[in-house]
Amino acid sequence: PGIYVCAKCGHELFSSRAKYEHSSPWPAFTETVHEDSVSKRKERPGALKVSCGKCGNGLGHEFLNDGPKMGQSRF
Repeated sequence: PGIYVCAKCGHELFSSRAKYEHSSPWPAFTETVHEDSVSKRKERPGALKVSCGKCGNGLGHEFLNDGPKMGQSRF
């Protein structure tokens, strides 16, 4: 339980309240803690490249419409 932060700079990214079980081996979240927690850029249809909103450290992807509920994204 708690807040997940950037390993490089400590910027707040995700809350354990937004974490859920997914078939991928990585933690999955439905939303960020703050609007500026991450920056995003389109990588391919249905996927955005996600970086720390403060230092730019790579965090993986946001998969659009792949969350636990209809219309939610998965980070």
